[in-house]
Amino acid sequence: MLAIEDRDWNRLKVMLHPYIRWTVEDGRAIHGRNRVLARLEAGIWNGPPAHHELRDGRIYRWVEERRSPG
Repeated sequence: MLAIEDRDWNRLKVMLHPYIRWTVEDGRAIHGRNRVLARLEAGIWNGPPAHHELRDGRIYRWVEERRSPG
């Protein structure tokens, strides 16, 4: 996602639903836009999702791709 790659947090904040559910590759879920933004600002992003869902035109659910150990 270009806004993440560009580290454009203001643009990304508008794109994320306030009640986003972000599922990380190990299956844990992060709830809420502020927590997701904090994770991304810390540089933790594993690339495009395996699945995502929009609600009201914003990203509501994001499921990270599970990577095989390797």
